[in-house]
Amino acid sequence: MAKTTIAAPSSSVRQTQGTALQRFLQATEIDTRLLGMIGALLIIWLGFQLTTGGLFGGLFLTPRNLWNLTVQAASVSVMATGMVLVIVTRNIDLSVGSILGFVGMIMAITQAKILPPLIGFDNPATWIIALAVGIALGTAIGAFQGMIIAFLNVPAFIVTLGGLLVWRAGAFLVISGATVAPMDTKFRLMGGGAEGSIGATASWIVGVLACLVIVASIINSRKQRKRFGFPLRPMWAEYFLSTVGCVTVMIAVWVLNSYYMPVNLAKKYAEANNIPWPEGGLQIPLGIAIPVLMAVGIAIAMSFLTTRTRFGRYVFAIGGNPEAAELAGIKTRWVTVRIFALMGALCAIAAAISTARLNAATNAQGTLDELYTIAAAVIGGTSLAGGMGTISGAVLGAIVMQSLQSGMVLLRIDTPLQSIVIGIVLVMAVWLDTVYRGRAK
Repeated sequence: MAKTTIAAPSSSVRQTQGTALQRFLQATEIDTRLLGMIGALLIIWLGFQLTTGGLFGGLFLTPRNLWNLTVQAASVSVMATGMVLVIVTRNIDLSVGSILGFVGMIMAITQAKILPPLIGFDNPATWIIALAVGIALGTAIGAFQGMIIAFLNVPAFIVTLGGLLVWRAGAFLVISGATVAPMDTKFRLMGGGAEGSIGATASWIVGVLACLVIVASIINSRKQRKRFGFPLRPMWAEYFLSTVGCVTVMIAVWVLNSYYMPVNLAKKYAEANNIPWPEGGLQIPLGIAIPVLMAVGIAIAMSFLTTRTRFGRYVFAIGGNPEAAELAGIKTRWVTVRIFALMGALCAIAAAISTARLNAATNAQGTLDELYTIAAAVIGGTSLAGGMGTISGAVLGAIVMQSLQSGMVLLRIDTPLQSIVIGIVLVMAVWLDTVYRGRAK
């Protein structure tokens, strides 16, 4: 009788076949959907650059516009990272914009109305208390909606549609429709602006640290693959990914450092610091805005949560097959509650960014943000059928959405037409997702 042997997992370099492009994608393991999104984003940027004044004279690819774009996309990016988990489990959350508005109003009232008589205005602890109150409230709202969905078996669409109406009305009722302002000076740093940026030197330091993290993560991934006997990427692919990641980070930092503080603010800064005003003016790089750092930090944390923790595995297991996940012993109901509680906490952080940027809380705050958040997740590759989605894709989707909006503003397109374009883009994204899943099968 012939002997049957089973080959042990090999730690050798991954074998590739097919065309040159296929071999490249197999070796580098680049997600083709993510690569397609990056290509679409570049096309959008170049298109708006050409239509706003030409390739070298356009208004879109300027440091000022790109800096503003990153700040404006921060709040939606934060919520989109949580929406990925919601949609992956075959749910939906239509209340995120209203939760943002309601929690933002509560945080504004806390620091502008409640705390000043107790500890004074601009107390060093004011922004901490306001943010803590907001996150606690957002988490409670999300958990409450999640419990109704999980334990009362009410569809998420209905529960969050009700939340959209309830929390929007709540934002109006708590202050009778008034606008609450101003915010605590330290709280306002979370909104960006000249004061809410870390400057050129700190930005370069952040960029270098980010490059070190990229290289370290690739090295660690290779060690883990070798440890468990998984196929390894070719060394040239490792060097390629490290180089592309580091170059991208440093170019982004260079662009953000190329945007200088406006003249009026620069003069005030010079007067406050006894700096003589030169004839050619004072150029002070703003660097990376604090809300952008917050959004990036949350994206990294959420990526770790979804890919490196048991909770993340449970989320994708439920989205892939809820019945099988239940039979496997996963407490699907409590996982659902935690997902919506996390979504509420992220809405609170987004509310802090939005309120700080406006330096006020209004009743219209967060309106239609649920559309942009869901669109960002779906455009980023999160499947409405569940079981598929990435945090990086959602963040990229948020940048795509904000790029479309910013470009249309530069072209002076009316608001109704902007909504039409965004609606069409969302429908096309869902259609492409359907086509992709069909071909995958």
